[in-house]
Amino acid sequence: MLPIAMPPALLSAWASGAATGLGLFAVVGAQSAFILRQGIMRSHLLAILMVCAAIDAVFIFASVLGLQAMTEWLPWLSSVILWFGVAFLLWYAYQSARRALRPQAGPAMAQQAMSSRRAALLGAVGFSLLNPHFWLDMMVVGSIAQNFQEARLGFAAGTLTASTLWLIVLGAGSRLFAPLFSNAKAWRILDGMIALVMAFMALRLAMWS
Repeated sequence: MLPIAMPPALLSAWASGAATGLGLFAVVGAQSAFILRQGIMRSHLLAILMVCAAIDAVFIFASVLGLQAMTEWLPWLSSVILWFGVAFLLWYAYQSARRALRPQAGPAMAQQAMSSRRAALLGAVGFSLLNPHFWLDMMVVGSIAQNFQEARLGFAAGTLTASTLWLIVLGAGSRLFAPLFSNAKAWRILDGMIALVMAFMALRLAMWS
């Protein structure tokens, strides 16, 4: 993913892809909030980051190589993804709000959510593939990449580099914040904030439809 001995055209495409990727991915959205929470819980963080990185890699290169054309052939696909995403975000907002409103919520209660490896990995997949923002980002990546013609795979590599760096930052950041969440109040505040973020994103997506 690093621009070692790249030809000028590929290096330029890689740099543009990295800048585009940072602009698209470096935000605290649904996937980022999920990763932060799991990292603070110290619950299968490495496996989650690897799954998210693998999904990003597959779909970034697929988008550059023709994912945009697929949505043009199947125009209904975007609506299906959007409403699945709205339902998924509302469900997670409800779960987070319920934890935030319970007086006994805290580290012990937090461990009950996404504590198994299977649930955590399914959550990582869901927050990627059922997130309409993910598909929108992929469409943007695929569209911009076409401007680089033969060097478009360099653009894809740059975008993947940005995605990987952001995942590393999230993983490291969640570990740094972990000591702050040794009491129930901090967990309830975090869950309340996550519930608001998820509900806001679901509402905004529903208004787009």
